[in-house]
Amino acid sequence: MLPKEIYRGHDEYCTVIVLDDGNCRYLSFGEADEQSCILKQSPEVPQYAFIRAMLYPLIYLVPKRVLSLGLGAGSLNGALHSMLSDVKQEIVEISPEVVKVAHRYFYLPLSKRINIEVSDAFNYLQRPVKRKFDLITADLYTSEGLNEMQVEAVFIDAASARLSQQGWLVLNCWSDHREVEVIETMRERFNSLFACTTGDGNWVLFASNGPVNVSSSQMKSRIKELSSRAGFAFNSIAKRVRQIA
Repeated sequence: MLPKEIYRGHDEYCTVIVLDDGNCRYLSFGEADEQSCILKQSPEVPQYAFIRAMLYPLIYLVPKRVLSLGLGAGSLNGALHSMLSDVKQEIVEISPEVVKVAHRYFYLPLSKRINIEVSDAFNYLQRPVKRKFDLITADLYTSEGLNEMQVEAVFIDAASARLSQQGWLVLNCWSDHREVEVIETMRERFNSLFACTTGDGNWVLFASNGPVNVSSSQMKSRIKELSSRAGFAFNSIAKRVRQIA
């Protein structure tokens, strides 16, 4: 069954299209792109490899506070809410239309543990630091592609200033952003740097100044636990990740 358009909305930032094929629901910011997807029977289980990959730091830490820059359909945030009963999430999304659609059509939970601020992500990062986060994710896309600010040193510095001592920064990029400049920027600021190229054309960077020494047995145990919580084989992501610093 071909996906059918069930909703189209606009604001000053984007056009938001929702498609449905009976089993899955898709979010698009244009006629030809596809930003996110959920299985309607299990909306808390991420369907895209890059979103699953962005959960990789959970092998090393159990975050109490998460900051997400960019919402999309909220697949990452729904997964975190389902997997971690104590996590509190702060989400920054510039488009009020995206926020409305994430709740209405993609079942993002209305929860006291999730706070959404409608704001520009970079402007948000320029404010004085009032709290630290154990995990910060950046996934800033439009119908034109990646917001290039996400890989700039000034953005990375502002985000890393909000990380807790053992926190992780995760950047979702396109495969063609695998440039020496971005890698060197991250290496200068973090003790550990990992990367994952997914089958859907994304390149996800993970960086931390916290401990990453996990034994093989601990890794296997954690992957097994996370797979049970996440609803997908966490090992399929872990085996794609490579440490590059």
